[in-house]
Amino acid sequence: MSILIKTADEIEKMRVAGKLAAEVLEMIAPFVVAGVTTNKLDELCHDYIVNVQKTIPAPLNYKGFPKSICTSVNHQVCHGIPSDKKLKKGDIINIDITIIKEGYHGDTSQMFCIGQVSPFAKRLIEVTREALFLGIDRIKPGNHFGDIGFAIQKHAHKHRYSVVREFCGHGVGKAFHEPPHVMHYGKIGEGDVFKEGMIFTIEPMLNMGKRQTKVLGDGWTAITKDRSLSAQWEHTILVTPTGFEILTLRAEES
Repeated sequence: MSILIKTADEIEKMRVAGKLAAEVLEMIAPFVVAGVTTNKLDELCHDYIVNVQKTIPAPLNYKGFPKSICTSVNHQVCHGIPSDKKLKKGDIINIDITIIKEGYHGDTSQMFCIGQVSPFAKRLIEVTREALFLGIDRIKPGNHFGDIGFAIQKHAHKHRYSVVREFCGHGVGKAFHEPPHVMHYGKIGEGDVFKEGMIFTIEPMLNMGKRQTKVLGDGWTAITKDRSLSAQWEHTILVTPTGFEILTLRAEES
């Protein structure tokens, strides 16, 4: 299946959806503290998405996923299911938000530190965010998807982190997941060429230890096999005539 090129009307709807997804992360940030449960974070996000934004939480009941957001703590790589377990000082957590507005998806995630975290955890988070933006910087018509993966992988390996390969970014629009798969490793000049109007996510997952992961018995939560810390950041990106536009940019990043 070919990569979809969005129309001007679709792009505008994706801008709105992306902004709303970013706003959920901005709303929840003050509540991500020691003692809160990830279920409470899910409840707060669900209420904000449904009752304030009047949008739809895309993960809820998506292929059986039971919650409205994903919360991945410490060695959980992605797709963590909110629970009654309380966050504690020193934890790191990724909160992944996807909303649907007028049939279009906005998808983004952010790392949070609970209190004072170890210098090792803080550096992993920083390098993963740097890798995301290095990947984004490779986007312009004529470049290739492999250029993203190369930039991310190079930066990760420079800091002796591994890159998760089992999960990747993806096209996004009317569907939660569309072509293409956006790999976070690769070679310059490989893969499809960027074209104006493409919209997709980049969401690198970097591990402090080895790259291998496994999915728990709940069928969703992916963890590092060696139980090492993992970090992830995600943005939804539009390819423009001269480069890119980050549709899920938060106020703190602008």
